[in-house]
Amino acid sequence: MNGLLGIPLHARGSARARYGHAMRLWGDGRISLAQLEAYRVASVDDCRPPSEVLSDRHLPVPPDLAPEREALLAGLLDEADRYLSALPGPGIAEVRAGLARVGGVTPLPGSPASAPLAQSVVDLHLAQALAALAGDGHLSLASAIAAAAPHLTWTSYDSYPRDRIGAAFADGHAFCSLVGEGAPFPAQEFDFGLFLIAPHVLYRDHAHPAPELYAPLTGPHGWRFGPDRPLVVWPAHVPVWNPPQRPHLTKVGPLPLLCLFAWTADVNEPAMVLPAADWAKLEALRLG
Repeated sequence: MNGLLGIPLHARGSARARYGHAMRLWGDGRISLAQLEAYRVASVDDCRPPSEVLSDRHLPVPPDLAPEREALLAGLLDEADRYLSALPGPGIAEVRAGLARVGGVTPLPGSPASAPLAQSVVDLHLAQALAALAGDGHLSLASAIAAAAPHLTWTSYDSYPRDRIGAAFADGHAFCSLVGEGAPFPAQEFDFGLFLIAPHVLYRDHAHPAPELYAPLTGPHGWRFGPDRPLVVWPAHVPVWNPPQRPHLTKVGPLPLLCLFAWTADVNEPAMVLPAADWAKLEALRLG
């Protein structure tokens, strides 16, 4: 028993993540207000064990209690909204408004099992993406994703003809909805969750009626907004807003691409592949 609540010392942002976890435990009645205050005091120093503050105040050190599924999903939703609140650009306000509509809602019971191929992508690549995210100063969000991921239903987008979207993308991506139809937090005409693509994969040119936000949590990755247009390379944490029917393509770099994604309308309308002449060249390209 060390009072770390499953979040190790030293990593940047770890103390704040422990305090956030402690707040959820206090909200569930599992620790006292005095214990919560000790975690708040410890939250200013990533290297200070909360047990030191608890001991100084003659308070018991809580066991490293594993939060319930509902608390993990709510915590991820909170952390995702907190992350988005610091990003500039179009689409952020619309997505945060959609998240606010489900704030405080109890998530539905467990969803069906993940699709095997999508789960394989998650097993192979999510840990590497989360390590990069945590090392980039976003440990709280990385920890929230890691804790909630086993409770999410991972699948792949199957509306594209395989020969047009390419086998590499068809077999090398996974997504899960946190908010939306059939998601833990139900919503109509709004879909929000996590999107993961394996390293070096080309997500070919495509478009869809749904307005879309990508918030890339890893990088760098390449993007373009029209078939045969030049590729631009952007780092992590640069949001991409695609208005309805805007053509777009993504070339994943050496790290897996992990994004927060949102569709804010027309979520049941399918995406369509847009032919381009340079896919073979881009699929062979290596960024970084």
